[in-house]
Amino acid sequence: MGRHSAPSADGTRATRAPAGARVLVARSPDRAAELVTALRGAGAEPLLLPLIDFEIASDQHSLDVAFDALGAGAYAWLVVSSVTTVQALEAKAAERGTTLSSWLPGNLLVATIGPATRHFLESRGVAVDLSPTGQKSGAGLLDIWPEHQGSVLLPQADIADPRLRRGLVARGASVQAVTAYRTVDYPADPGRSLAAYQPAQRDTPTRDDTDRDQRVQPAAVLTPAQAKAEVDAGRVHAVVAASPSAARRIQADLAPLGPCRFVAIGRSTAAEAETLGLAVAAVADEPTASGLVDAVIRSLAGPSSAPHPSAAPSAAETPAKDTP
Repeated sequence: MGRHSAPSADGTRATRAPAGARVLVARSPDRAAELVTALRGAGAEPLLLPLIDFEIASDQHSLDVAFDALGAGAYAWLVVSSVTTVQALEAKAAERGTTLSSWLPGNLLVATIGPATRHFLESRGVAVDLSPTGQKSGAGLLDIWPEHQGSVLLPQADIADPRLRRGLVARGASVQAVTAYRTVDYPADPGRSLAAYQPAQRDTPTRDDTDRDQRVQPAAVLTPAQAKAEVDAGRVHAVVAASPSAARRIQADLAPLGPCRFVAIGRSTAAEAETLGLAVAAVADEPTASGLVDAVIRSLAGPSSAPHPSAAPSAAETPAKDTP
């Protein structure tokens, strides 16, 4: 699968999860398909626990002003820190009857933090000029940021860590930070859900898309109460958090985790979990599906984390709602 293998107890490199491993992923079905497939490929059973969702920004006027200035060439750089930010910008472009790639000036420079955001932008026809190859985080981008690079538009979540903005300013950039979307408890208000504002990428799916959809079987979707019961019963062996906000919800809804291993997508998520008193078993080397699966395997490599053979399936294996 192209990922690094993890060391096992005997010093060899494990490439699969222990037999019977069940992994709880704190993501909604529409954002978890790649990770679900990767976990199954490694021999684990994925379960989904949607905890957070996304809505359009409360202050649409400020976002509109910044987006119009972006299209008019007012900024030298656009810094994008997440796929969700790209989706918020795509919604703004769609409101103006165009695409994001067409809206962005040809001389604009674009920077991202991680490979998922970079690939998502490139799939939309937006070239990325700067992205960290080492530490894939805001700190990693700051490490390679060229000083005194002029004006920067930084669209972010309402709860974004301010350190990226401060770091850019410290390196001589003139930064305009604007809220692109809100992070809310799942599910979002249907009238304000960011997903409802997304432009259609294609009217008709290709055969490859259809074949892929047929291959990916939906994972069980649990409610917080069902997930808590599974964790307490020892039937969940690892839980994956893909953001600091997900870590906060896991602590609030599922703690104490007991022998269930907490796996973080990156350092900021791990730091938030540790602040909350959650023991972090592993951190993904890369914020990708393969990186997360490798971290899950590492977290389960110890003998104490092996699934108990008598752990019987429960009613929580039935999805709490229909999955696409």
